[in-house]
Amino acid sequence: MPNLKRLDRLVRALKRLPGVGPRQAERFAAYFLRASQGEVEEFITALTQTKEGVMLCPVCFAYSEDGLCDICRDNDRDQSQICVVEDPQDIEVLEKTGLYKGLYHVLHGAISPLEGRGAEQVKVRELLERVAHAKTPVREVILATDPDSEGETTALYLADLLRGQVPQITRIGYGVPLGGDLDYLDEMTLGYSLKGRTKL
Repeated sequence: MPNLKRLDRLVRALKRLPGVGPRQAERFAAYFLRASQGEVEEFITALTQTKEGVMLCPVCFAYSEDGLCDICRDNDRDQSQICVVEDPQDIEVLEKTGLYKGLYHVLHGAISPLEGRGAEQVKVRELLERVAHAKTPVREVILATDPDSEGETTALYLADLLRGQVPQITRIGYGVPLGGDLDYLDEMTLGYSLKGRTKL
């Protein structure tokens, strides 16, 4: 079998995408080889335009195409609430609930000492400055980092830093999914559901 250096390079590039393993990278590469020139050029154009035209909102660090993002620009949002998330795509998930009407702050990662990622590598300093200089005093910061060890470490770290600066610091509850049976749930999920219980 011939040594296909160009194809190997494409497969290696695709493997760097999150969640893409060797076999999936090979399937993606095969797709591009079979695709028409027009399809490939459309993909390249979309990728290039996204890279060149999408930036970070200077306030919350979500993705934006025109300076301030739509949420930061919306004066009807509750300016006294900030929900802290790890990644920009987390905002879309929370917005789909239709329940939260405040602002967001994107950290772009979580603190992970094992991976050599400290508070300096994520948007912690920017959050503290934002809270300290907010035109409308921030009355609540909601910590919505992931329910894993890195997310918990980050939430606890932020809570310590914000204590005394914000009247209310809350952590979103992680619990039992609707329609779920308790005997099918893992201990961590049940533990979070007990900690995040609410009064009826």
